[in-house]
Amino acid sequence: MNANVMNPLVDFSDLPRFDAVSPDDVTPAITDLLAQCEAVVTQIDQSSAPATWEKVVTPLEDVTEKLSRAWGIVSHLHGVRDTPELRAAYNENQPLITEFFTALGQNLALYKKYQDLHTSPAFNDYSVARKKIINNALRDFKLSGAELADEQKQRYAQIQEELAALSTKYSEHVLDATNHYSLHIETVDQLAGLPDDALAAARNKAQQAGKSGFLFGLQFPSFYPLLQYADDRQLRATIYRANCTKASELGENLEWDNTAIIDKILALRAEEAHLLGYANYAEVSLVPKMAQSPEQVAQFLLDLAQRARPYAEKDLAELRHFAKESLAIDELQAHDIAYASEKLREQRYAFSEQEVKQYFPEPQVVQGLFSITKTLYGVDIKADKASTWNPDVTFFRIEKNGQLIGQFYLDLYAREGKQGGAWMDDARGRRKTVGGIQTPVAYLTCNFTPPANGKPSYFTHDEVITLFHEFGHGLHHMLTQVDELGVSGISGVEWDAVELPSQFMENFCWEWDVLQQLTAHSDTGAPLPRSLYDKMLAAKNFQSGMQTLRQVELSLFDLRLHDGYLQQHQLSVQDLLNQIRSQISVFKTPEFNRFQHAFSHIFAGGYAAGYFSYKWAEVLSADAYAAFEEASDNSAIGIKFQQEILAVGGSRPALESFIAFRGRAPEIDALLRHNGMAA
Repeated sequence: MNANVMNPLVDFSDLPRFDAVSPDDVTPAITDLLAQCEAVVTQIDQSSAPATWEKVVTPLEDVTEKLSRAWGIVSHLHGVRDTPELRAAYNENQPLITEFFTALGQNLALYKKYQDLHTSPAFNDYSVARKKIINNALRDFKLSGAELADEQKQRYAQIQEELAALSTKYSEHVLDATNHYSLHIETVDQLAGLPDDALAAARNKAQQAGKSGFLFGLQFPSFYPLLQYADDRQLRATIYRANCTKASELGENLEWDNTAIIDKILALRAEEAHLLGYANYAEVSLVPKMAQSPEQVAQFLLDLAQRARPYAEKDLAELRHFAKESLAIDELQAHDIAYASEKLREQRYAFSEQEVKQYFPEPQVVQGLFSITKTLYGVDIKADKASTWNPDVTFFRIEKNGQLIGQFYLDLYAREGKQGGAWMDDARGRRKTVGGIQTPVAYLTCNFTPPANGKPSYFTHDEVITLFHEFGHGLHHMLTQVDELGVSGISGVEWDAVELPSQFMENFCWEWDVLQQLTAHSDTGAPLPRSLYDKMLAAKNFQSGMQTLRQVELSLFDLRLHDGYLQQHQLSVQDLLNQIRSQISVFKTPEFNRFQHAFSHIFAGGYAAGYFSYKWAEVLSADAYAAFEEASDNSAIGIKFQQEILAVGGSRPALESFIAFRGRAPEIDALLRHNGMAA
């Protein structure tokens, strides 16, 4: 790089310069920023002046925010545009990032400064947000081992570095196994049942690979239509097995087997918990969450399972009967579930997901989403310009009364080199600066089917829900009115409450007035007809019992992995999963299923001993949405939701925010009712 040209990763004047970033920029930028951070920390440590916000928190936030923003760009590119060169640069620098933040959390001199801030007379005059930041910092110092003996601190730091490296390797194995797999089908006859858009996508994939016929991979939009629509049962079995054994000892390439990594991650997390004086890692994980103990979480999950089980048993009995009588499938297998379910839905409700999909073109959905957001929160969303990491990525700005309040990148399509799933991440947070207010910026990432044959991408209704979900996260980050970086937007929000705004937004995907704005048929341009909507609504809770048990199964598995149960009963991870499945599930999963080898949420995504958060927050979101169902004026409720939930970010406990909005503590009734499981 030319010495006279600023490294784009250290240019914080505005938005990230994705068009200019190269893997060669990573190490020089991170090295320089780490040196700046070390210098500031040393200066704060050695200062004999009384601790004040301006002398401790502000300079520390200023310098670490730059490091976090630069590393955030690198991490984002690692997730959405992975290359061997970028991966090498990421893996080279990740241990240095981990080492710095671990040392920061263990810095006794800095810990003492925050303690002084907490006990100073000025603390009483601080804003609620500043008090929360200081209290969070004191909690996090303890969780980072600041009070450990030097030898224990050293071991704690080693554990953090090993965990960071192992999580990255786990994620890369999943990505490599996903990208490497391909199923080549020569003739269309073998693909009977598949809808035209799935065939077109598979044909395009084959052409891009220089092959004839059709090509399928393990990206969700590629493989799932085979499970859902392919009449060829053996074809369904083949793709099912490939997907649920990826990155395992039963997968294509043992080089990507995550078995040993899983065991090592769990052992290190348990050791970390013991170092910190906790009985198990689940206890550590719950310290900054709403839930009080692993026992409380387990009871919540088991209670939910008990309520859902009769509905799940009924769901499965109906599916088995239908499969036998109508599809000649005498013994329902795992690879038949999606196919038989879709056929049963079509028979029972006289529509298919494919029929619905024709009404959800991407442009209409996106603009409809923006329109609903304007109705709810009085904000305008407009197209904006920024450099991006891929030509398909779009960029938007959010304004209120003509004033910029946030911006976001929208990356909707699946492609090679991009991690699967959907997520929101922050590019930068809102804070007050010398020049005014720094507005928040978010990344919104999905993995939908890209456009083909000159037509826009069409979304399934489930994909529309996913988009609304991630946008809910984005609104939580971008509509904040908190000016303190540590608790603005999603920062500082308890992990088991962070899904509240996202799951809350999902509810609007079922409203008739909303769907009128989101839909335009691929041929006629007509909005969704009322008759089809009524069928969708009737089918809304189709198999909700089985789906609820599936989420409980995953949540309880995650909890038991981390609450000491594994060690107490001397079980392997696979044994534990089998035991949880036999306890919770109503359907026997195949012995070869290795779901845990690609369970990135808990092994590479921050949800360790926290996957229950989805169901926990669903109680909050369903109850919050019930306020809209009860109200005559949705716009007034929308403003209240914005003011009491979105605007306050992490500046106060999530339970206080919920009570301020709802007027009482959350109740589970609305969730059960929304899922068709009310008594």
